[in-house]
Amino acid sequence: MNSKQPRLLIFGAGVIGSVYALRFAQYGLDVTVLARGKRLELLQQKGLLYNEAGVVKQLPIKTIEKLENDDIYDFIFVPVRFDQAESALTVLMDNQSKTIVTLTNTVGYDRWLDIVGDRLLPGFPGAGGDIKGDVLYAQFGTEKHQGTIFGEINGQVTERVKELAKILESVNLHYEIQTDIQAFHISHAALAVVNKHFYTNDGMMDVESARSESTLSKIAAEMKQNLRLVEQAGIPVIPAETKAVLELSDDEIISRQRQMLTNDFIIDVKLGNHAVSQKAEILLLDEMFHKKLSNLR
Repeated sequence: MNSKQPRLLIFGAGVIGSVYALRFAQYGLDVTVLARGKRLELLQQKGLLYNEAGVVKQLPIKTIEKLENDDIYDFIFVPVRFDQAESALTVLMDNQSKTIVTLTNTVGYDRWLDIVGDRLLPGFPGAGGDIKGDVLYAQFGTEKHQGTIFGEINGQVTERVKELAKILESVNLHYEIQTDIQAFHISHAALAVVNKHFYTNDGMMDVESARSESTLSKIAAEMKQNLRLVEQAGIPVIPAETKAVLELSDDEIISRQRQMLTNDFIIDVKLGNHAVSQKAEILLLDEMFHKKLSNLR
């Protein structure tokens, strides 16, 4: 990177956008958050409220409500839901910033490339959590495979990929430069869409229902079925931890899922407010996942 500090913009102040903005600001980077409505007002009046070891803290954060076309950033991060990605990228279409990093689910990039062209640098967030009562309850993964994942669509390790890696290193975040980012996204979608089984007509299941044999057996069977579809389409299942799911019995998957649902943080991620707001994303991702693989077979 140049000696000049890079300018970073986070497009959106949801859970993922907020946790990245928090980390960047805590380490003194030049970060701005684009937010709207009540979330913008809260950030302007109280700063970014977050939970740290049971204590609610606040950190002042720079905000904007609208991005001007000549307001140039070195990296714009777009951590929005899959069902919101096209509209978000459309807002950025005429801005002159050179690199737009999407941190979200997807199964392909054609439409995104139509909107922002080769400025697109696809990625996936290495964090999760919830916002409860205006307070951020979120954390980054501590293992490398849980880090921020990103890479060029063509697999090349370009200068901007190296620059982004340096930024993440400077704030002590794990990351992985993925040389087959589309295979990663499709493999991840295969597992992510099974969360549809946690939804009810009017919201989310309670924890007991989510842990039940009937719910988790559907999830286990669909996980393996979806990953087999990925392999049948000639797409590598990555990373190795995802591919390993194919070797597990349904009972082993059920046991692992049930164990995960004893962790309060995981419960928040899978069944909390953020999960409720993800319903449209998960259902659209499920539809696009099967359509994509059907076209490839």
